[in-house]
Amino acid sequence: MRFASLGSGSRGNALLVSAASGTTRTTVMVDCGFAIRETEQRLARLGMLPENLSAIVVTHEHQDHIGGVFKFARRHRIPVWLTFGTFQAAGGESGDADIRFCRDGEPVVVGDLELLPYTVPHDAREPVQYVASDGAARLGVLTDAGHATRHMLDALSRCDALMLECNHDIDMLANSSYPFSLKQRIGGPYGHLSNKTSGEILAALDRSRLRTVVGAHLSLQNNLPNLAREALCSALQGTEVEVAIACQEEGFPWIEVKGGS
Repeated sequence: MRFASLGSGSRGNALLVSAASGTTRTTVMVDCGFAIRETEQRLARLGMLPENLSAIVVTHEHQDHIGGVFKFARRHRIPVWLTFGTFQAAGGESGDADIRFCRDGEPVVVGDLELLPYTVPHDAREPVQYVASDGAARLGVLTDAGHATRHMLDALSRCDALMLECNHDIDMLANSSYPFSLKQRIGGPYGHLSNKTSGEILAALDRSRLRTVVGAHLSLQNNLPNLAREALCSALQGTEVEVAIACQEEGFPWIEVKGGS
């Protein structure tokens, strides 16, 4: 199994997860916050074509995650999985796209991949994140959540790789020019994860299989890559886990996920 990002941040998000079995390969896109042409160009950068995608799975209805989903899916005839709450919030844009529903705790099987949705605290109708597996390795994805929950920690424990939101530095957000209401929303219990909270989540997980962590969804105004990396590395002291940071413009290239013991 492997994963790569087309871009990660408030201006657009899309993640690829891919697994192979024998002569078949399944690639799923998690969210699509980019326009059609931009998505196609970013896919090409990773050696992919739209016809290589077996499905799009959606986390929630905010535009940086769902903005390009339905148009892209209709053009390329790709099925879209999302919760019913997300569909209610954004379904008016779906047109004749192939819509399928998922819900917390019920696995979605797409070819060689199984994706397990799990509920997260975020200011959306029915937001979920996903743990992907090819039967041997597990990749946990967590962005767009305001605080840690037991349910979240259970879902992400014993993953071989994690993509973990590091949205903001607490001090940078507090001292930013953002309106007070926006600061409250971002830093609140249904907003986004700070570097500090992400480090605390990482420290609380069962990391016995963990080999790779990617910090993601960094704010361009209220965070710095070195601050996010420092928070993650601090939580991983004494381990050999590799840490990388996703960026808005380039995302990150393919990373292999190997199953642990």
